[in-house]
Amino acid sequence: IGLLEVVESDFTKGLSEMTSDEESAQRDYDQQTKDNQIEKTVKEKDVEYKVKETAELEKTLAETQGDRTGVKEELDAVLEYWSKIQKECSEKAETFEERNARFQAEIAGLREALQTLGGGESLLQRGTTKRRLRAVAPHAQ
Repeated sequence: IGLLEVVESDFTKGLSEMTSDEESAQRDYDQQTKDNQIEKTVKEKDVEYKVKETAELEKTLAETQGDRTGVKEELDAVLEYWSKIQKECSEKAETFEERNARFQAEIAGLREALQTLGGGESLLQRGTTKRRLRAVAPHAQ
């Protein structure tokens, strides 16, 4: 009988330990399940918000790219107009060689015109010592 009492106490002790371990494991499992459920919900909401944010960012990106295209076209037009105006408005200094060549061409043209007019002698006024205006009679004295 003593032996049966020892065995019974060992079984009772083992059973209480097993029950205690099983309850502890069940509490840990329940806590882990609850934590996992909360984490899952948080991650699902996070994904939902990020999907909304992505859609908003894509919309903003499309608008910004459209704005950029318009501004780039406007900039290109302004730069083209600027280069056109610069070509028209910027004054370049004439070099000595260009001025000298222009001057020599003008002198040659004048000499040729002088030769065409008869050597230049036809333009000289001779023998008039008294100078007066044409079609004006001198005053009587």
